[in-house]
Amino acid sequence: MIVDILFTDTDKLSIRAIEKQIAFDMIIKNHYSHKKTSTKFALGIFHNKKLIGCMTYGFPVGRLVVKSIVPSFENNEVLELTRLWIADDYGQNIESWFIGQSFRFIKNNYPQVKCLISYADPNVGHQGSIYQATNWLYQKSPMICKAFQVVVDGKILHPRTCVARYGTTNIKKLEAITNKKCSWKLEQKKRRYLYFVCNRKEKRNYLKELKHPILSYPKKEEIK
Repeated sequence: MIVDILFTDTDKLSIRAIEKQIAFDMIIKNHYSHKKTSTKFALGIFHNKKLIGCMTYGFPVGRLVVKSIVPSFENNEVLELTRLWIADDYGQNIESWFIGQSFRFIKNNYPQVKCLISYADPNVGHQGSIYQATNWLYQKSPMICKAFQVVVDGKILHPRTCVARYGTTNIKKLEAITNKKCSWKLEQKKRRYLYFVCNRKEKRNYLKELKHPILSYPKKEEIK
Protein backbone atom coordinates (compact mmCIF):
# COMPACT_ATOMS: atom_id res chain seq x y z
CA MET A 1 0.00 0.00 0.00
CA ILE A 2 1.37 3.42 -0.97
CA VAL A 3 1.21 5.89 1.90
CA ASP A 4 1.37 9.18 0.05
CA ILE A 5 2.90 11.01 -2.89
CA LEU A 6 5.70 13.26 -1.71
CA PHE A 7 6.88 14.98 -4.85
CA THR A 8 7.43 14.50 -8.56
CA ASP A 9 10.41 16.09 -10.26
CA THR A 10 10.19 14.69 -13.78
CA ASP A 11 7.48 13.47 -16.14
CA LYS A 12 8.51 9.84 -15.58
CA LEU A 13 10.04 9.55 -12.11
CA SER A 14 8.36 10.13 -8.79
CA ILE A 15 9.19 9.50 -5.16
CA ARG A 16 6.69 8.25 -2.61
CA ALA A 17 6.73 7.07 0.97
CA ILE A 18 5.92 3.36 1.01
CA GLU A 19 5.15 0.89 3.75
CA LYS A 20 8.22 -0.70 5.29
CA GLN A 21 7.10 -4.23 4.41
CA ILE A 22 6.96 -3.38 0.71
CA ALA A 23 10.55 -2.18 0.90
CA PHE A 24 11.61 -5.21 2.98
CA ASP A 25 10.17 -7.63 0.42
CA MET A 26 11.98 -5.84 -2.40
CA ILE A 27 15.28 -5.71 -0.47
CA ILE A 28 15.22 -9.35 0.61
CA LYS A 29 14.59 -10.41 -2.97
CA ASN A 30 16.96 -8.05 -4.81
CA HIS A 31 19.54 -6.34 -2.58
CA TYR A 32 22.95 -8.03 -2.42
CA SER A 33 22.59 -8.48 1.37
CA HIS A 34 19.14 -10.13 1.01
CA LYS A 35 18.41 -8.84 4.52
CA LYS A 36 16.22 -6.10 5.95
CA THR A 37 17.56 -3.86 8.69
CA SER A 38 16.37 -1.38 11.29
CA THR A 39 14.18 1.13 9.45
CA LYS A 40 12.55 4.43 10.42
CA PHE A 41 10.91 4.98 7.03
CA ALA A 42 11.06 3.71 3.46
CA LEU A 43 10.89 5.55 0.14
CA GLY A 44 9.94 4.08 -3.21
CA ILE A 45 10.99 5.31 -6.63
CA PHE A 46 8.41 4.98 -9.41
CA HIS A 47 8.81 5.10 -13.19
CA ASN A 48 5.48 5.90 -14.85
CA LYS A 49 3.75 4.81 -11.61
CA LYS A 50 5.62 1.47 -11.54
CA LEU A 51 7.66 0.79 -8.39
CA ILE A 52 11.23 0.12 -9.56
CA GLY A 53 13.27 0.54 -6.38
CA CYS A 54 13.39 1.56 -2.76
CA MET A 55 15.50 3.12 -0.06
CA THR A 56 15.38 2.78 3.73
CA TYR A 57 16.62 5.07 6.45
CA GLY A 58 16.94 4.20 10.13
CA PHE A 59 18.64 5.37 13.28
CA PRO A 60 22.25 4.05 13.50
CA VAL A 61 22.32 0.73 15.33
CA GLY A 62 25.71 1.03 17.04
CA ARG A 63 25.39 2.86 20.36
CA LEU A 64 28.61 4.82 19.76
CA VAL A 65 28.03 5.74 16.12
CA VAL A 66 26.26 9.07 16.63
CA LYS A 67 28.83 10.45 19.09
CA SER A 68 31.65 9.20 16.84
CA ILE A 69 30.55 11.75 14.23
CA VAL A 70 30.12 14.88 16.36
CA PRO A 71 30.22 14.46 20.17
CA SER A 72 27.38 16.95 20.67
CA PHE A 73 24.96 15.05 18.40
CA GLU A 74 21.90 13.48 19.99
CA ASN A 75 20.60 10.12 18.76
CA ASN A 76 17.60 11.63 16.96
CA GLU A 77 19.82 14.02 14.98
CA VAL A 78 21.42 11.33 12.79
CA LEU A 79 19.87 8.91 10.31
CA GLU A 80 21.59 6.08 8.47
CA LEU A 81 20.87 5.25 4.84
CA THR A 82 20.64 1.51 5.38
CA ARG A 83 19.49 0.03 2.07
CA LEU A 84 19.21 1.20 -1.54
CA TRP A 85 18.14 -0.82 -4.56
CA ILE A 86 16.87 0.16 -8.02
CA ALA A 87 16.16 -2.15 -10.94
CA ASP A 88 18.53 -1.97 -13.91
CA ASP A 89 17.94 -0.17 -17.22
CA TYR A 90 16.41 3.04 -15.86
CA GLY A 91 19.30 5.40 -16.52
CA GLN A 92 22.84 5.88 -15.29
CA ASN A 93 22.13 8.67 -12.81
CA ILE A 94 18.89 7.40 -11.31
CA GLU A 95 20.46 6.40 -7.97
CA SER A 96 21.98 9.86 -7.54
CA TRP A 97 18.61 11.45 -8.34
CA PHE A 98 16.84 9.19 -5.83
CA ILE A 99 19.32 10.00 -3.06
CA GLY A 100 19.02 13.71 -3.79
CA GLN A 101 15.24 13.54 -3.47
CA SER A 102 15.60 11.71 -0.17
CA PHE A 103 17.54 14.70 1.19
CA ARG A 104 14.55 16.90 0.39
CA PHE A 105 12.19 14.48 2.10
CA ILE A 106 14.27 14.40 5.27
CA LYS A 107 14.61 18.18 5.43
CA ASN A 108 10.83 18.56 5.04
CA ASN A 109 9.74 15.78 7.36
CA TYR A 110 12.55 15.34 9.92
CA PRO A 111 13.87 18.86 10.61
CA GLN A 112 15.60 17.64 13.78
CA VAL A 113 17.97 15.50 11.68
CA LYS A 114 21.30 17.22 11.12
CA CYS A 115 23.43 14.53 9.51
CA LEU A 116 23.16 11.32 7.47
CA ILE A 117 25.60 8.45 7.57
CA SER A 118 26.07 5.46 5.28
CA TYR A 119 28.64 2.81 4.54
CA ALA A 120 30.14 1.20 1.43
CA ASP A 121 31.51 -2.32 1.79
CA PRO A 122 34.70 -2.92 -0.24
CA ASN A 123 34.44 -6.62 0.60
CA VAL A 124 31.59 -6.85 -1.91
CA GLY A 125 33.23 -4.48 -4.41
CA HIS A 126 31.68 -1.22 -3.22
CA GLN A 127 33.79 1.89 -2.72
CA GLY A 128 30.94 4.38 -2.37
CA SER A 129 30.81 5.81 -5.89
CA ILE A 130 27.15 6.73 -5.45
CA TYR A 131 28.00 8.72 -2.32
CA GLN A 132 30.87 10.40 -4.07
CA ALA A 133 28.56 11.35 -6.93
CA THR A 134 26.13 12.98 -4.49
CA ASN A 135 28.82 14.87 -2.55
CA TRP A 136 28.92 12.97 0.72
CA LEU A 137 32.01 13.41 2.90
CA TYR A 138 34.34 10.45 3.37
CA GLN A 139 35.90 9.26 6.62
CA LYS A 140 37.93 6.20 7.42
CA SER A 141 35.90 3.87 9.61
CA PRO A 142 36.75 4.50 13.28
CA MET A 143 36.37 0.80 14.08
CA ILE A 144 39.61 -0.43 15.65
CA CYS A 145 38.83 -4.14 15.93
CA LYS A 146 39.80 -6.48 13.12
CA ALA A 147 37.08 -8.53 11.47
CA PHE A 148 37.50 -11.72 9.50
CA GLN A 149 35.51 -13.58 6.88
CA VAL A 150 35.50 -17.28 6.14
CA VAL A 151 36.57 -18.55 2.74
CA VAL A 152 35.07 -21.88 1.71
CA ASP A 153 36.26 -23.24 -1.63
CA GLY A 154 37.06 -19.71 -2.80
CA LYS A 155 33.68 -18.31 -1.73
CA ILE A 156 33.67 -15.63 0.97
CA LEU A 157 31.13 -16.07 3.77
CA HIS A 158 30.32 -13.90 6.76
CA PRO A 159 30.96 -15.89 9.97
CA ARG A 160 27.23 -15.74 10.83
CA THR A 161 26.36 -17.17 7.42
CA CYS A 162 29.00 -19.86 7.89
CA VAL A 163 27.59 -20.89 11.27
CA ALA A 164 24.03 -20.94 9.90
CA ARG A 165 25.12 -23.10 6.98
CA TYR A 166 27.70 -25.41 8.55
CA GLY A 167 27.34 -24.99 12.30
CA THR A 168 30.91 -23.80 12.83
CA THR A 169 33.64 -21.39 11.73
CA ASN A 170 36.48 -23.71 12.76
CA ILE A 171 38.61 -24.16 9.65
CA LYS A 172 39.53 -27.81 10.26
CA LYS A 173 35.91 -28.73 10.98
CA LEU A 174 34.74 -26.84 7.90
CA GLU A 175 37.22 -28.69 5.69
CA ALA A 176 36.03 -31.98 7.12
CA ILE A 177 32.38 -31.05 6.54
CA THR A 178 32.76 -29.57 3.06
CA ASN A 179 35.77 -31.55 1.83
CA LYS A 180 36.95 -28.20 0.44
CA LYS A 181 39.87 -25.88 1.13
CA CYS A 182 38.88 -23.33 3.81
CA SER A 183 40.64 -20.35 5.35
CA TRP A 184 40.21 -17.01 7.10
CA LYS A 185 40.40 -13.66 5.31
CA LEU A 186 40.92 -10.26 6.95
CA GLU A 187 37.89 -8.11 6.18
CA GLN A 188 38.43 -4.62 4.83
CA LYS A 189 36.89 -1.84 6.88
CA LYS A 190 33.75 -0.33 5.43
CA ARG A 191 33.95 3.13 3.86
CA ARG A 192 32.05 5.65 5.96
CA TYR A 193 30.25 8.60 4.38
CA LEU A 194 28.49 11.62 5.92
CA TYR A 195 26.03 14.13 4.51
CA PHE A 196 24.84 17.17 6.44
CA VAL A 197 21.21 18.13 5.88
CA CYS A 198 21.25 21.08 8.28
CA ASN A 199 21.72 24.71 7.25
CA ARG A 200 25.09 26.07 6.18
CA LYS A 201 25.91 27.75 9.48
CA GLU A 202 25.20 24.57 11.43
CA LYS A 203 27.23 22.56 8.97
CA ARG A 204 30.26 24.84 9.38
CA ASN A 205 30.07 24.47 13.13
CA TYR A 206 29.66 20.70 13.01
CA LEU A 207 32.60 20.34 10.63
CA LYS A 208 34.76 22.02 13.26
CA GLU A 209 33.56 19.49 15.83
CA LEU A 210 34.08 16.35 13.75
CA LYS A 211 35.71 13.60 15.78
CA HIS A 212 37.44 12.11 12.72
CA PRO A 213 38.95 13.95 9.74
CA ILE A 214 37.44 14.20 6.28
CA LEU A 215 39.59 12.39 3.72
CA SER A 216 39.92 12.26 -0.04
CA TYR A 217 37.62 9.73 -1.68
CA PRO A 218 39.06 6.20 -1.76
CA LYS A 219 39.95 4.59 -5.05
CA LYS A 220 39.03 1.06 -6.11
CA GLU A 221 42.54 -0.28 -5.89
CA GLU A 222 43.06 0.95 -2.34
CA ILE A 223 43.09 -1.62 0.44
CA LYS A 224 43.06 -0.30 4.00
